[in-house]
Amino acid sequence: MKKTSFKNYSNSVGQTRKMGKIFAEKIIKKPLFEKAVIIGLVGDLGSGKTAFLQGFAKGLGIKEKVLSPTFLIIKRFPLNNKKIKKWDNFYHIDCYRIEDLEELLQLNFEKIIQNPKNIIAVEWADKIRKKIPLGSVFINFTFIDKNKRKISVCQNRKK
Repeated sequence: MKKTSFKNYSNSVGQTRKMGKIFAEKIIKKPLFEKAVIIGLVGDLGSGKTAFLQGFAKGLGIKEKVLSPTFLIIKRFPLNNKKIKKWDNFYHIDCYRIEDLEELLQLNFEKIIQNPKNIIAVEWADKIRKKIPLGSVFINFTFIDKNKRKISVCQNRKK
């Protein structure tokens, strides 16, 4: 894991969502790569992962309410707005219930990450770290107290 490239503190759910929105706005400006953009989110229950992704989805122009797909595991949101026309889909993946990597592979994970027009956010990414390509971004969420969270962004090794 590369050194942390960004570290910030959030003092509310609203602030965490705003950070997610800003992060999405930066991602959609990047050029397409060989594979999908993958963001791995790591942190305990209640540390802010879902709140961050709610803001992230808003930054992608998604109007639908975003909840963790804990029982579905994968939820796809088509990205068909004019603001981000080079991107096709946003996938929200929740690996909380994944006990074996084979479960994720059966849901076409490897095919999804091959499409460079996909943006993928993986909650509980530490459970599938071996399947997340080099160069992906990891965001670590640390619970400080009732309202405060530390949010650290780092890259998964060098591409």
